[in-house]
Amino acid sequence: MRISELSRLSGVSVTTIKYYLREGLLPPGRQTAATQAEYDEQHLRRLRLIRALVGVRGLPVSTTRDVLNALAQHISDTHRVLGLALGAIQLSEEPDAGSPESAVVDALVEELGWQVHQEAPARAALARTLTSLSTLGTPLDRQMLLPYARLAEQTAVLDLDQLDGIGDPLELAERALLLTVLMEPALLALRRMAQENESARRHGEP
Repeated sequence: MRISELSRLSGVSVTTIKYYLREGLLPPGRQTAATQAEYDEQHLRRLRLIRALVGVRGLPVSTTRDVLNALAQHISDTHRVLGLALGAIQLSEEPDAGSPESAVVDALVEELGWQVHQEAPARAALARTLTSLSTLGTPLDRQMLLPYARLAEQTAVLDLDQLDGIGDPLELAERALLLTVLMEPALLALRRMAQENESARRHGEP
């Protein structure tokens, strides 16, 4: 397909596609003339993934390039492809200094029997949240977190069920990214509605 067709199918402008080509995010097409090239389905899938990484996950172009390069190295490892696309795996592993809240997170992960990398960004994010809650006088210990973690397990099963049967790694990464990032506001909205309903059930007028 020509670049105009690639633009139409991907929803990315020709100008942006040329920029991605210059920056090395998108591999060059097959040259058919001095100023023309042909592109295929792999270009389309990669372009859609780039759009998701930049537009949905909000990564800068330089980081997107690093993620794509890392994906290319682990393209046959589905677990790592998903981790890189979703940001569950860091590109460079920098050990966390550790804190009491980090120890709570470690104990929680161990009790659940979860396979989560020691340097996974989500560990640090959860520890920071626990620190903030403790500072505000609302500490959460491991036992209080467990029911929430079990609900998260069920959500993860639903998430991964929707990815079954996708064989192409680039399409898998794009779909996982869209489902995860775009579903998070929906999950938050459902939680707010459920809280309103529960409040009405407990405290509302008969």
